[in-house]
Amino acid sequence: MIYRRLGRTDLNVSLLSLGTGGARRFGQATDMTLIDQQALLHHAIDLGVNLIDTAEQYGESESILGRCLRGIPRNQYFLSTKWSPRIGEEFVPDPVALQASVERSLKRLGTDYIDIMFFHGPRVAEYGAVVDQLYPVLDALRNTGKVRSVGLSTPFVYDPAQEVARIALTENPAMWDVVMLKYGILNQHAANHILALADRYDVGVMNMAAVRIKLPSPVLLEELIREWKKSGLIPRDALPDKNPLDWLIQGDVESVIEAGYRFAAEPRGIATVLTGTSSIEHLNVNARCLENPKLISAHSSRLKALFGSIVEYA
Repeated sequence: MIYRRLGRTDLNVSLLSLGTGGARRFGQATDMTLIDQQALLHHAIDLGVNLIDTAEQYGESESILGRCLRGIPRNQYFLSTKWSPRIGEEFVPDPVALQASVERSLKRLGTDYIDIMFFHGPRVAEYGAVVDQLYPVLDALRNTGKVRSVGLSTPFVYDPAQEVARIALTENPAMWDVVMLKYGILNQHAANHILALADRYDVGVMNMAAVRIKLPSPVLLEELIREWKKSGLIPRDALPDKNPLDWLIQGDVESVIEAGYRFAAEPRGIATVLTGTSSIEHLNVNARCLENPKLISAHSSRLKALFGSIVEYA
């Protein structure tokens, strides 16, 4: 396992990290038993994974994770979790609710401290209230030791350009120890400004959902490429209609998914790439993908030329 420094946190984190959200939610969506969830987590740690991400909004993920971690020395892993300042679609910047959420997370996770506490997906219009009304709560908790670092995750579904991260790292870079964003073959916009700002201010970067939904699905990928051709985002003759990214399967790259993981980890400023798998087999494959986190140079350059200017949720 490769390890990289997570910005000013000075944590050396595994290039592959385990997420408990996404479609599977740590096996909750696939009816995994606690024994299977424990096996998955222990296998991840055996592979060298030392960063585990969760959130209060991921069903029972925090509680399940807390049970799975029992007996594992706390110095063998790092925990990140999140709190969302909204109820449904309503933005509710409630400092008391944030304080209570952190206390609940500590109890559910069975720990005395959270390594990285994130604001979960605030939108651009909400950023000012997060800074003025909510950030002081996490800053105070950091002073008590219950929170070690403070982060911001982007709502990439609502904000494909992840503008909230650019604003945060432009206006208040000293406030944010870590940003969690989406960067991948079909979502490269973060490389235009955000990754450079994170590097400038020594802010750690966690890469989420880099290989999710459309990239690993041949049908959805082909539909997306057709849409992008039709709308003029890429030239009609740039890629074949069938298996448009299979040209990446060359040398030691065995699949489009593997190419996706490698591309997602290429920027040195990205400390870790999250996987939300609930399968030990898939976990092994994903870990192997990141043993060599780079593509053939010409392939990487071609992907950037094709998709680097596209700002759409994919």
